[in-house]
Amino acid sequence: MLRFTYLAAAVSSALVISSAAQASSHREAPQLTQMPAVDATDFYMFNSYESGKEGFVTMIANYIPLQDPYGGPNYFPMDPSAEYVIHIDNDGDAVEDISFAFSFDKMLAADGEGIALPVGPEGDQKMIKVPLKNVGPVSASDASAANFMETYEIEMISGDMRTGTRTSLMPANGDTFKKPLDYIGDKTFGSPEGYSEYANQFVYMFSIDGCDTQGRVFVGQRKDPFVVNLGDTFDLVNYVPVEGDSAPGAGDEGGFPGGITQDSANDDLIDKNVTSIAVEVPASCVTGDGNGVIGGWTTASLPQARILNPNATFEKPAVSGGAMTQVSRLGSPLVNELVIGIGDKDKFSSSEPAGDGQFADYVTNPVLPELLSILFLDPVNQTLGTELDTLAPTNFPRNDLVTAFLTGFEGVNQQSTVTPSEMLRLNTGIPAVPADQQSAFGVAGDDLAGFPNGRRPGDDVVDIALRVVMGRLCYPVPVNGEDTDLGLCAPEDAAVGNVPFTDGAPVDASMFDNSFPYLTTPISGSAE
Repeated sequence: MLRFTYLAAAVSSALVISSAAQASSHREAPQLTQMPAVDATDFYMFNSYESGKEGFVTMIANYIPLQDPYGGPNYFPMDPSAEYVIHIDNDGDAVEDISFAFSFDKMLAADGEGIALPVGPEGDQKMIKVPLKNVGPVSASDASAANFMETYEIEMISGDMRTGTRTSLMPANGDTFKKPLDYIGDKTFGSPEGYSEYANQFVYMFSIDGCDTQGRVFVGQRKDPFVVNLGDTFDLVNYVPVEGDSAPGAGDEGGFPGGITQDSANDDLIDKNVTSIAVEVPASCVTGDGNGVIGGWTTASLPQARILNPNATFEKPAVSGGAMTQVSRLGSPLVNELVIGIGDKDKFSSSEPAGDGQFADYVTNPVLPELLSILFLDPVNQTLGTELDTLAPTNFPRNDLVTAFLTGFEGVNQQSTVTPSEMLRLNTGIPAVPADQQSAFGVAGDDLAGFPNGRRPGDDVVDIALRVVMGRLCYPVPVNGEDTDLGLCAPEDAAVGNVPFTDGAPVDASMFDNSFPYLTTPISGSAE
């Protein structure tokens, strides 16, 4: 076992470079690196585990990656030209049946003119507009010093995204949906508690036609919930990516000698923020006539043409027109990074699940394990004195990956109609697990309410993905406490499939809130 553990360390080193280095879906496709405001970073969909919210589904779409909290003076507004959408397929045909579409607008204070201050000697003063988004403290009770505001509209689309029926949703209090200012700093908001109190005002209830129970929505900045070891990975994998303790967090160095151990210091996103679109709805209002399993993904679209205004203004820095064109897509984490070839990443971003047959070869015959074998087979055999023919799993087609990425698992998160396509699949009939009982390894950790049955904030998808790609599903996995052979492949198909790959950056449910919108208060841009 020790020899196989060492083998796994060498194999996993290159695997981490290829997957985790993109930080889930932060900057995952060439074109999106040029348009961060519409770059989806993560998508979560899970049965709500807030007390008293049984029977609800929460969906969270995060955008604008790698936000430095101090990134003023403009911080991180949404793109007013874009449409951000959360899609739900409830019958298994890989086409959305219900979508929630968000569009944003921005405005300045003082009736759109911006706050101005008198400058100059008495009797000869001029009113000069300030360059900042606030001119004084902002709190839950007094936001009059805010110089900038974002509002948004929500449309619920029944049927196809482009041709379906659109219904405007309104906040229950009759006001307008508003987005809080980003967490500029503690002099502005007083403290993290002060910012939290301020931001909590922007959680809105809304009604859905034909649904007896209201939903909730929040849009605003949050601490980036994704956890990954980036810096050392870029530095030629400057760690041994196999668990160094007898169990994660044991602190006993009883695992692989020299292996990486779990430490939040390994999380290079620990000081980054994102912008979240969080929606909670009654499951009964989105499941339709299927078997209770829903598929979900998020997209962002922009007008085909954007002409820069040579005399740019706040209201009109550019003129956009033409058909809305999808430029971002995200369902399950790491797919566009770990599976799709670089030449097709932009194509994947602009595609729809129903057309995923064009990417099937990337899943059934993945190139990454073969590349790893080419890179490491000879040196590993020489170092360990082994005569392995390959390090890659040998089951073709890779039905284990097809199940994980394209169809879901029968009896867990597979829809009644099975259309191979990439999306996050959630069985709304499997009860939510309270935060203190969740396993960070989801289904593989004997927790059917976790990834890949949907995805919760505390699911360690990096470690799970590393293990699945190298053949973890070829070995029995615990289901209701009993090791179960999934029948997708056999242990002899994956020599290193049972090794505990990890990037050493831990995540679990205790790191998040236990109530909507679950993601925590963002990092302050300036702490007192």
